Amino acid sequence: MTDKPTNEDFLRQADPMRRELLAHCYRMMGSVHDAEDLVQETYLRAWRAYDGFEGRSSLRTWLYRIATTTCLTALESRGRRPLPTGLGAPSTEATAPLVRDTEVPWLEPVPDALAGAGADDPAAIVTSRESIRLALIAALQHLPPRQRAVLVLRDVLRWKAAEVAEAVGVSTAAVNSILQRARAQLKDVSPTMDDPVEPLTREQREQLDRYVAAFENYDIDSLVHLFTEDAVWEMPPFTGWYQGPRAIAELVKVRCPAEKAGDLRLVPIEANGQPGFALYHLEEGVHRRFGLMVMTFTGERVSHVGMFFDLRLFDTFGLPETLPAEASATK
Repeated sequence: MTDKPTNEDFLRQADPMRRELLAHCYRMMGSVHDAEDLVQETYLRAWRAYDGFEGRSSLRTWLYRIATTTCLTALESRGRRPLPTGLGAPSTEATAPLVRDTEVPWLEPVPDALAGAGADDPAAIVTSRESIRLALIAALQHLPPRQRAVLVLRDVLRWKAAEVAEAVGVSTAAVNSILQRARAQLKDVSPTMDDPVEPLTREQREQLDRYVAAFENYDIDSLVHLFTEDAVWEMPPFTGWYQGPRAIAELVKVRCPAEKAGDLRLVPIEANGQPGFALYHLEEGVHRRFGLMVMTFTGERVSHVGMFFDLRLFDTFGLPETLPAEASATK
């Protein structure tokens, strides 16, 4: 007679899947903090139910089903998480007053290391980076929760329609219909699920060096040459968004508290499979945490910057509150 599985068996087998489950919950929720909470809830539910796990599916599939159900339940009482561009308003003048809205549950970036994009398996890295890109996560937020779940399970995890049907509680025919509607809503979104994520080129890395130098040397005029003509800058919790290199440079000049070379320090980060920086601002002789930016390239120039001012994210990314005197992205 086969021994029943034990809770110790569950912990040993399930713990290595934590990062991929967090990525799954992040795609569903658009918040790294919500995702961490829901992964914890997923593991608690699974641990309690493990005695009844009969092995009709793999443990991974079983955990994803629980995680999906947990996310769908959570989304019943939570609104979508947009970026400012997703609010529907036109671009803002760089000199217009900043409008902060702390009532909106804004989209959040996720560290590559937490979501599996920093894993050792090259295939897992590529899959994770392609499916957690900031623009794609923002686009998924426009889908109703069940459409979002079906799209992620089918197009990211490559589940069969019958498996998805069981996970979300609908028929196989309904899964195919839901998937068709979800794909149709996202067809004009860039990037799509199928767009490859390529490593940064030498030219892009050189552009990042110029970007760091422009901020740290307070050479704001140089920013104009680093962005594409239709580049977008947005910075939740402020509702405005800004388009074009000159508008972005003017915004930084007018609204950034830095006034001279050395006021800002940039520390490189990896978020959503994309390059980025943690910004530290000089206050009373100490560089203190200020904001996180996630960057998108189109060709050799920057086409999008998401600047996030939720200081909790510094803890999530394992970043210090202040920098030692020598810390910098250029050193």
